[in-house]
Amino acid sequence: MKIYGMQESTCTQKVLTVLAEKEHEAELVEVNVLMGEDKTLPEHLARHPFGEIPVLEDDGFLLYESRAIIRYLDQRLPGRSLTPRDLREWALMEQWISSEQSYFSGPVYDVIRSGPVYNIVWNSPGAVYFPPPPDEPMLQKARQDVGKAFDVMERTLSSQPYLAGATFSLADVTHMPYISYLIASGGGDFVSSRPSVAAWWERVSSRPSWRKVGKVLGQA
Repeated sequence: MKIYGMQESTCTQKVLTVLAEKEHEAELVEVNVLMGEDKTLPEHLARHPFGEIPVLEDDGFLLYESRAIIRYLDQRLPGRSLTPRDLREWALMEQWISSEQSYFSGPVYDVIRSGPVYNIVWNSPGAVYFPPPPDEPMLQKARQDVGKAFDVMERTLSSQPYLAGATFSLADVTHMPYISYLIASGGGDFVSSRPSVAAWWERVSSRPSWRKVGKVLGQA
């Protein structure tokens, strides 16, 4: 099994976190987005026609899109399931994965792109393939949207330990890399100002899987 990606990539980190939770080793084949390799290498574009990372290769089977990959791995590999068996908790997990994609990761990225971590990106050969930093009105709108998303999380986590309910699930996994980068980019107040979110973040970020996987650009 191979993962084509980059450890510092948020989407690659989702996949690596699930692999670590499952205690399964896969070969990480680096595709360096800072060098524009995801957009320019013919062999990678043959794996991912849209020129993104990560891509999973499993015995000749290729799969791209991180949310699809983590669902596949959770079913494919032995170990504790990261998908709730209870129908309603499963539905809530899917709701949170969908809302992360629709309402959370986009504005979080706008905030991250305005912060110091992305200086590494802007000074890299691959910078031409990244969206530019948001202007001030866009940044203010992004911060409002991020705050609203965290308010929704706070209400949910005030009555349960994890996003989908009583157990750690793929819903938590999909949010973790973005929050890690947000904190590293000076947005830690979004988490620390909300007690239930802060307690949840302490729980999930202290998991052995995340300690193994979580890595921000420019940090050792």
